[in-house]
Amino acid sequence: MGSLATTQRFKLVFFVPTSHTEQCKAAVFKVGAGRYPGPGNYTECCWTAMGTGQFRPGKGANPHTGAVGKLERIEEARVETLVVGEDVVRRAVEALKRAHPFEEPAYEVYRIESY
Repeated sequence: MGSLATTQRFKLVFFVPTSHTEQCKAAVFKVGAGRYPGPGNYTECCWTAMGTGQFRPGKGANPHTGAVGKLERIEEARVETLVVGEDVVRRAVEALKRAHPFEEPAYEVYRIESY
């Protein structure tokens, strides 16, 4: 891993049903997300908050939860974690997609600026 000044940092945010939160966190941590560079060697770091997700599966959907055409509301976790390096964030997103129960997991990746 490069120095903190030259290695790009990202924030990965994803939303997941509470039943699958731990499996999704484990998947992204396994490929290197959630590690803070520095002398403390912290790993598996994240912030989690609970809320209610809402969606209506459209025609052609194969929903894990709910039914096509029916509005669904479920308890979900919002998980945020630091990811150092573009290669690691790409692997973390792929791991999340494999571990997540939904056809189209909701996630966001933000580039973090260093000052």
